[in-house]
Amino acid sequence: MQRPDTGFGTVSWARRFVKGTGRGLRGAGVAAAAGGGSDGGAVRATSGDLPSAEAVVRALARRGETLAVVESLTGGLLAATIVDVAGASAVFRGGLVAYATDLKASLAGVPDDLLAERGPVDPDVAVALADGGRSRCGSDWALATTGVAGPQPQGDKPVGLVYVALVGPGIREVRRLMLDSGRWAIRVGTVRAALRMLAERVVDAG
Repeated sequence: MQRPDTGFGTVSWARRFVKGTGRGLRGAGVAAAAGGGSDGGAVRATSGDLPSAEAVVRALARRGETLAVVESLTGGLLAATIVDVAGASAVFRGGLVAYATDLKASLAGVPDDLLAERGPVDPDVAVALADGGRSRCGSDWALATTGVAGPQPQGDKPVGLVYVALVGPGIREVRRLMLDSGRWAIRVGTVRAALRMLAERVVDAG
């Protein structure tokens, strides 16, 4: 599936893709709590267990909770998918697109020494991004994405390696993904995984 050439309707198309086939999502690894740096083990993910942005927004509204995002490789696609839902303003505080490595420190507050030691594509960096987004936006929950969309590897990090982090009330977790099928599919697969991660806490939990 190719992304439309026109910018008009791209967000709505992206949201339909996020709810759709799951193409390019090869597997999602569930990692241990942040701090250990564990990549976790691989598990399969199918379109049937991936939520819609609407379900996440409705669940947050029902719980009276708010959300912020910090994005690197997704470049605003996660935020755009969320705000494409009518009523998102009741729960979505805002977000940061920290694409450049130095902005992960200056905008999101990731420690400089952590970035220098690990680089931007790292599980602990992902959690630090989520921590920064939650603090700066004053939200109950924060999601963060960082990874390599390609077409070239980033140092020793292969194309398709992604970390998605979630921070919230009593929750600090990160997941490792290995995605494929090109830049667009990797970015969309990352958005889907982020929504699934939050849905497990706010939708599935009731």
